[in-house]
Amino acid sequence: MSGQGAPTLNTDGTGITVAIVAGQWHTEISEGLKAGARRSLEAAGATIVEYAVPGSFELPVVSKAALEHGADAVVALGVIIRGGTPHFEYVSAAATDGLTRVALDTGKPVGFGVLTLENEQQGLDRAGLPGSIEDKGAEAAEAAIATVRALQAVRAHH
Repeated sequence: MSGQGAPTLNTDGTGITVAIVAGQWHTEISEGLKAGARRSLEAAGATIVEYAVPGSFELPVVSKAALEHGADAVVALGVIIRGGTPHFEYVSAAATDGLTRVALDTGKPVGFGVLTLENEQQGLDRAGLPGSIEDKGAEAAEAAIATVRALQAVRAHH
């Protein structure tokens, strides 16, 4: 995680299968997000499966299917740019609300790597590319693994 106040997370992915579910819009940014997620998951020792979806609106249904079919967590990646996406607010809310519901309905983590942006430059700055100041794909992957570990700890105590 980047920035001030970033948490220290348990990102040991040994024995964990994580599905990367990624929208295809805004290729350079989305490819950067996927590469960052892959780097983090590989470094953590997680098993990775990947599924492509057309855009962010489709992330929840495929994420839910991946979790129901054996993934321990999902890293959901998408790019929604206000100027480039009709009904920006609707698509952003649908993706966010849908992914929250998937996590709650399945009881499994969804690492949230959906960028809601004013412009393309904001995405390039956050995509983990050379010159980027943040790596949101990596952060979402780390959050997914850490949440698997947190849930395991909760379940071990009850």
